[in-house]
Amino acid sequence: MLLGCIGDDFTGSSDLANTLVKNGMRTTQYCGLPETSAEPNVEAGVVALKTRSIPVEEAIRQSLQALEWLQNQGCTQFLFKYCSTFDSTPEGNIGPVAEALAERLDARKVIVCPAFPGAGRTLYQGHLFVEDRLLSESGMENHPLTPMTDPDIRRWLGLQAKGSVGHVSYLDVANGAETIATALDREDEAGHRLVVVDALTDQDLMAIGAAAHDIPLLTGGSGIATGLPGNFRKRGLLADSREAWDGVDGPAVILSGSCSNATRRQVERHRQTHPAFEVTADAVMDGSVDVEALVEFVDMHRDAVPLVYSSADPATVKAAQARHGSERLAQAIETLFSDLAGALATRGFTRIVSAGGETSGAVVHGLGIDALQIGPEIDPGVPAMRVTGKPLAVALKSGNFGADDFFDRAVAALGAQA
Repeated sequence: MLLGCIGDDFTGSSDLANTLVKNGMRTTQYCGLPETSAEPNVEAGVVALKTRSIPVEEAIRQSLQALEWLQNQGCTQFLFKYCSTFDSTPEGNIGPVAEALAERLDARKVIVCPAFPGAGRTLYQGHLFVEDRLLSESGMENHPLTPMTDPDIRRWLGLQAKGSVGHVSYLDVANGAETIATALDREDEAGHRLVVVDALTDQDLMAIGAAAHDIPLLTGGSGIATGLPGNFRKRGLLADSREAWDGVDGPAVILSGSCSNATRRQVERHRQTHPAFEVTADAVMDGSVDVEALVEFVDMHRDAVPLVYSSADPATVKAAQARHGSERLAQAIETLFSDLAGALATRGFTRIVSAGGETSGAVVHGLGIDALQIGPEIDPGVPAMRVTGKPLAVALKSGNFGADDFFDRAVAALGAQA
């Protein structure tokens, strides 16, 4: 293994694995800390954790454990993956985890770049945009767990980090890898360990990757990995062979817990032509909806790609959080989806599409997944995946990703004839 990656959620980790596979690295996604060594043909390993919204110290502990495992596999470069919308709070967890990893690796010039132009995320003058909107005007300001109310990543990261935060502006990035490397040296000499780096295009990400060929630690969205495989290829270290995709036929189901704008559009489109069951917060908390009832509904419509969703508009979510408590409500819904996924797998559902980072983490837990083979890309940042050692295929979609017809195309992509 050459490149070791640590993801703070499951959908983001599959997004990263997809980027690495597209750029020629044999990649495996591990769900949680692996208990055994990697297969010898794995060139990039992505350890998917669920650390985005947990207490800071626990996020650091789990991340350092993942780093140690990746070091033991022989990795020479490491990447800490978080969301391209920088999902976090003023307390963390991105800054504290990045600093802990940097300290353990004795790394400096740690790049911070959440940009992912393919999905409309760009970084200019330290400010993060979603398409033509500042992050704080994109809908992410309403996220139920990590509301992003400030688009200035330098300022937001500065609230989380112990050290100062540097910046490589687009004026440097546009001039290519050598200028970027010089700018990183400049920020290092100024005492900045964490350095926010602008990026507007995939070409910018390739140049940043080239500049980072000898940097032990990078952090960012999946886009920051775009240029890294080329560095290993130049050194003759990649096999440049891709595993054949082997999808799965059988009943399919959609499980959606994301409340993002994109997912709510996808839910609305799918429910117009497929059976759908809305799980409300009150129904979960008062016990009027349980796993048994949902399994009965899904099983009744097993040939029609049924949808089970708790996706709701921001006002509804805030009101439910006020009634029940945000953490208590989130835990209850995640537990429901986790138990539901496991129950459906035992009833022969072999294709499961999950929407939302927290939901996908719960689904992976419920399915007991250890590792995933990366298949074809469904939409930017979302690959089809086959569970290692099981006749089960999944798609784990970040809430904000995917076109309106994503669910139908995802089900088709998971199939054996895809």
